[in-house]
Amino acid sequence: MKEALVRWAGKMAFEARTGSGHTVLMDARREVGGEDRGPRPTELLLAALGGCTGIDVVSILQKMRVDFDRVEVAVEADEREEHPRYFERFRMVYRVFGKDVPADKVKRAVELSETRYCSVAGLFRHGAEITYRIEINGEPVE
Repeated sequence: MKEALVRWAGKMAFEARTGSGHTVLMDARREVGGEDRGPRPTELLLAALGGCTGIDVVSILQKMRVDFDRVEVAVEADEREEHPRYFERFRMVYRVFGKDVPADKVKRAVELSETRYCSVAGLFRHGAEITYRIEINGEPVE
């Protein structure tokens, strides 16, 4: 079981304390009564998707004994215009940096995360389209 306790922290801010003991402060934009003291909850959803799949990819690449210097996952999403404004489409760019990084192994690691391991992607995939591309050292991988 996973859990979080979310408490009001004044105005439009909320502090979330996770079951693992970490906290994050969320807040709304000033235009809607917030004080911009933290990320929006929807931004944390994008971060959760990038973090979940990023952890998978790094773990898989390490098991494949692939040397890399850096891994980034850029995540963008489109919201519906009407309420509820949930995400309809996600676009992700996996960026792996390092000397002699094998494209086939990076592609396999991303594929495994996307189709099998990333629980956040699995959740979003039920109601949204997720597309991705891969770059190694700034160059697109086909």
